[in-house]
Amino acid sequence: MSQVAERYDLSYTQNRELSWLKFNQRVLEEATDPGVPLMERLRFVSIFTSNLDEFFMVRVGSLFDLSIMTPEAADNKCGKTPAEQLESIYEAVRPLIRLRDAIYAKLMKELSLYDVRDIPYEELQGADKAHIQAYYQEKIRPLLAPQIIDRNHPFPHLKNKALHAAALLRDRDKTFLGIVGVPDTAPPILFLPGSKTRFVRTESVLEAHLRKIFKIYTLEEQSVIAVTRNADISYDEEKFDEDAPDFREHMVKLLRKRDHLAPVRLEMQGEARKLKALLQQMLHLREEQTFVSSCPLSLGFAYDLGGATELYNPPHKPQYPAYLNPEVPMWEQVRQRDVLLFYPYQTMQPFLDLLKESAADPKVVSIQITIYRLARNSAVVKHLCAAAENGKNVTVLVELRARFDEKNNIEWARELEEAGCRILYGAEKYKCHSKLCLITRQEKNGLSYITHIGTGNFNEKTAALYTDFSLLTADPVIGADAVAFFQNMLIGDLHGSYNKLLVAPFSMKETLLRLIDGEIARGRRGRIVMKVNSVTEREFIDKLAEASQAGVHIDLIVRGICCLVPGIPGKTDNITVTSIVGRFLEHSRVYAFGEGELRQIYISSADLMTRNQVRRVEIAAPVESPELKDWFSHFLDVLLTDNRKARRLQPDGSYIRVPMEGKEWISAQEYWLKHPLELRPTVAPRRSLLEKIFSRRGRK
Repeated sequence: MSQVAERYDLSYTQNRELSWLKFNQRVLEEATDPGVPLMERLRFVSIFTSNLDEFFMVRVGSLFDLSIMTPEAADNKCGKTPAEQLESIYEAVRPLIRLRDAIYAKLMKELSLYDVRDIPYEELQGADKAHIQAYYQEKIRPLLAPQIIDRNHPFPHLKNKALHAAALLRDRDKTFLGIVGVPDTAPPILFLPGSKTRFVRTESVLEAHLRKIFKIYTLEEQSVIAVTRNADISYDEEKFDEDAPDFREHMVKLLRKRDHLAPVRLEMQGEARKLKALLQQMLHLREEQTFVSSCPLSLGFAYDLGGATELYNPPHKPQYPAYLNPEVPMWEQVRQRDVLLFYPYQTMQPFLDLLKESAADPKVVSIQITIYRLARNSAVVKHLCAAAENGKNVTVLVELRARFDEKNNIEWARELEEAGCRILYGAEKYKCHSKLCLITRQEKNGLSYITHIGTGNFNEKTAALYTDFSLLTADPVIGADAVAFFQNMLIGDLHGSYNKLLVAPFSMKETLLRLIDGEIARGRRGRIVMKVNSVTEREFIDKLAEASQAGVHIDLIVRGICCLVPGIPGKTDNITVTSIVGRFLEHSRVYAFGEGELRQIYISSADLMTRNQVRRVEIAAPVESPELKDWFSHFLDVLLTDNRKARRLQPDGSYIRVPMEGKEWISAQEYWLKHPLELRPTVAPRRSLLEKIFSRRGRK
């Protein structure tokens, strides 16, 4: 602690993990907002739960490893060792679990008025009970593998987050554990006959049958349990498997390890003290690593329920941009002007149309693209395969290390390769997180380019759920930069030189720091607005604090983690930090420096995190069209006026809702639903020869 405190000023920083837990609390608080429909509120409880699962798998798992490997290493934002951070995390999570339990109980009570009911098995009667019992006997019971744990029956491997029913059993003077898992093929809930709202959870059916399953023993305590395992695979530090022909097969073997890593958390639904102590002993977990809840341990079923329309948000269908003409090839429209797509308010279809056109266009000679996460039925892959089959040179950089999407990406890489695409996997030790696509066309006077730079993935599903941007440009300099980028990736060169694009890990950070320095030089006339998902990189935090002390007005719009604490007198008092959690996931990254004609704006795939700036391949692109720069200024202003979903980070690390101050309610996301991105039209549809002749006659 002392060495960190001597080197860093900790007065305006906070711990990354605790900041993330505060973000997840904001997600959970959306489930208490009376302006959000009831079923959507239940889904926020589900999102909170799945977020927390991943947090324990990745972040707690990582700290668990660090506490063993480098126990004395102190965090440079809070000065705590890994063990001290874990202790703080466990302490902070418990009240969140209690809050989740209370919110779930209240929501289910309110939903019962709409006949949405989570019915305990023991309350079933008549035909309902007969239906569930028949399903259990025919579809679940034959698949069960109940086990007792004693000298002849060793403790079984419990899959990560799989639900099990556990029982403390007695046989005369001996007590031991009995356990049975919910079959992988069983649905999470069983609907009652003729209903899509009244259901029984499968694990509760299994728990209700424990006495019969372990019929020769006396059942003393029971609970539904789930074990969370460390999922923080260190891809690059693992020794490369010499038997694997390439990195893809190495990843296949490496992924098999994930489900067998050490447990980091035990969850139990319902208190069972003796059973809990026995499970902790067998799993080698401590009391602080065990969390008891009254709420179901898995809430994914919230997306399977039906119900009245008023229980849900009004349906939203992303619109085709009014300033684009679907009758005109996208290539022609992008050559006329830079095109911006704003997800999820607008559809990804124009980009998909561009890919489809390019796959069939005889003048297109190559398509090069980076892939991080894809939709299950990916139209992007379909068009890339078609392009390769049509003789185009298609190069796809597939990032196999995209966490929890590794298996999907391995399968996509195989499919693309089979279609004739050239596949590469990025640089060793550096994940490729950039969202770049380059289409090259042979014209009469040489080559021309269309370049796509995005803030989000080439994923049709998330493009309908996340706020993101896609910039399509025919700028020849950016095109040349993209050519250089892909050539550099093909030979593993991360030190490439670029004219307009900022590329991490070697040019983005230094350029952004230089842009902040430019605003510092302007003093009180300086202005910085940055919209990102997270702020954790110490050098950026200190540079922004320096800018604040120089009088620069700084607004940070940070959805999730923010290790910079604003409002500290003399340190960060010219900085505000706003977080917006709403219907759509705020995912886009936008950096803006200066004001008016001097304003420089970039969009990017990178957050202000160490991993993005120094351990990943990321790209930021300048927004140069005056029209788009004006629109982005408006975009940032709308976010900063949100007083419906926005919360402001306080000097003590807490978040408060933005006060109305006598103003009308403004939700940025609702605003964009009603006021879509409007730009001047690109080009008119092509007219037939007859239309042109009659048009001339009319003018005469």
